[in-house]
Amino acid sequence: MVRKLGGRDNPLAAAGFFSKLCLCWLNPLLNLSQKRMLEENDMYNILPEDQSETVGEELQRLWDCESKKATKELKKPSLSRVLLRCYGKAYAMTGLFVFSLEAIKVFQPLLLWNIIHYFENYDPEDQKGLTMAYVYASALSLSAFGLTILQHLYYYTVLRLGMKIRVALCHMIYRKALALSSESMGLTTTGQIVNLLANDVNHFDEITLELHYLWLGPLQALVIIILLWYEVGLSCLAGLGAIVIMLPLQTWFGKLFGIFRSKSATLADKRIRIMNEVLSGIRIIKMYAWEKPFSALVTEVRRKEISQIMKSSYLRGLNMASFFASSKIIVFVTFTVYVLLGNAITASTVFVTVSLYGTIKLTVTLFFPLAVERLSETAVSIRRIKNFLLLGEVKSRNTWHPLDETKTSEGLIKMENVTCFWDKCMDAPSLRNISITVGPQQLLAVIGPVGAGKSSLLSAILGELPHDSGILQAKGRVTYAAQQPWVFPGTIRSNILFGRELNPNKYETVLKACALKRDLDLLPSGDLTLIGDRGATLSGGQKARVNLARAVYEDADIYLLDDPLSAVDAEVGKHLFEQCICGLLKDKCRILVTHQLQHLRAANHILLLQEGHIVTQGTYRDFQRSGLDVASLMRSDDGAGQILTNS
Repeated sequence: MVRKLGGRDNPLAAAGFFSKLCLCWLNPLLNLSQKRMLEENDMYNILPEDQSETVGEELQRLWDCESKKATKELKKPSLSRVLLRCYGKAYAMTGLFVFSLEAIKVFQPLLLWNIIHYFENYDPEDQKGLTMAYVYASALSLSAFGLTILQHLYYYTVLRLGMKIRVALCHMIYRKALALSSESMGLTTTGQIVNLLANDVNHFDEITLELHYLWLGPLQALVIIILLWYEVGLSCLAGLGAIVIMLPLQTWFGKLFGIFRSKSATLADKRIRIMNEVLSGIRIIKMYAWEKPFSALVTEVRRKEISQIMKSSYLRGLNMASFFASSKIIVFVTFTVYVLLGNAITASTVFVTVSLYGTIKLTVTLFFPLAVERLSETAVSIRRIKNFLLLGEVKSRNTWHPLDETKTSEGLIKMENVTCFWDKCMDAPSLRNISITVGPQQLLAVIGPVGAGKSSLLSAILGELPHDSGILQAKGRVTYAAQQPWVFPGTIRSNILFGRELNPNKYETVLKACALKRDLDLLPSGDLTLIGDRGATLSGGQKARVNLARAVYEDADIYLLDDPLSAVDAEVGKHLFEQCICGLLKDKCRILVTHQLQHLRAANHILLLQEGHIVTQGTYRDFQRSGLDVASLMRSDDGAGQILTNS
């Protein structure tokens, strides 16, 4: 849902032709800005066709089609082709604006030539010539007015189109970041994602301005050379030679811009990643007085990044210097050759030649080089964004083998000989030949030493860990309480509701089951207390209970609980197990990973994992009769497993 900034409808939606042509629909906002400082509510609502959901979903749909087609043809998808398919027609239409714009610029020197020619051959008796002079002067004035209108329309149209491309790509990047699998998260960094959103997508705002000049520049140069040939004859070839020398130089500059951009973007990713790590661990860094070593580390990466930026800046300076110098050199060379060939310089020849070269100067020596530069930088950004979009995602549960929906409407999980790999390069699988069945009103307790594959089992059910073989069947909505509690800056209530509608009775029941009532009573603002960044105002146990309460309030069919009792004391842990896991959630399908073996008696089924495979499974009595020394298998539990044999 798109949030509206205010109650003001966008006047562009109902604007007429003249209003759009002269941008008059903005006048009320500009008049208001003269009376007082503009506020957020003064802004107009976004047009439906400009909303991020609209433009993002359209580009995402085309990207998905391109990805499927490329998979069938055994090749990589092309993000450039998708952008062209989505925005190519609209951008081609803007080419009419810029073509008309540059055509007027070429037409103006011809009008000027006719006016000057009239005064050079002035005849008081020539009324027809006087009339034509007025016509040429009027046409020159009207062309200047039309040039202004077309120029503003062109910039408005292409900047709006560039904004749409940027917003659509941001939409896709955010969506991809939320869907990345655990394996893919290891192939990228937060710094890279931030850099894509902060820097790479902004190049599309710039490239749309100059891209048309890649074809318009040479075309306009050809037309002007023909006109110059008509005006100064063979001398124009000298100026043409100077221009020809400039073009390979601009191409070389474009390649260097691409190289420097690629290197600086990589270093920026590394710098942002290091800064995120430093800020995350700033407390430890301060405690151990490691400020100087880490500051030196960040400074060194920043120095390398600035070095690449400086090289790019020097190159940009040379590019601009060539722009300012080339026009003077071209005119000088042309008239030098013109005089040496025995021609006399006239006012009309000078004014027209300088005007034509002034027109070609902006197009060929400024806009064309900028287009080459932007194209090189944008190509790097497209490649970086495409590589990010090609990272693996969490497998959708819709791709699993679904169970028969008609049999039951409650949660159910079934795994048959499932083998999973976090990394195919590893010899040993993360899970090997796992077979379990968990139905509604059942609690499966998963135990095992550290690194046995307990969390990997939950990741496989979530779709985070792709299974290499076997069948994984699941039905129902899944909620997951991670071993490391996750909270976000905001109130305790917002962390529990997580966007859901508040149901007071249900909310109170969840708070009691998760042992949060007493804690909230002690807080000055109750559940409206702000918990700060990463839950700084809450203890580890409180964060674990808020994390669990969020999962319980979701009212899902399947609950995956990754050791939620480890961060709380024995009394609270007993309350959570009895009142929440075995109480409020008793009718749900539950998988509980735990190291607290005293709770196993209440489990319907127990699964003992070691090194990714099942050592044994069964009921609590089955474990007692087996005589298995669970304590030796769970060394990290300090003999807690003896409870099985002592009971």
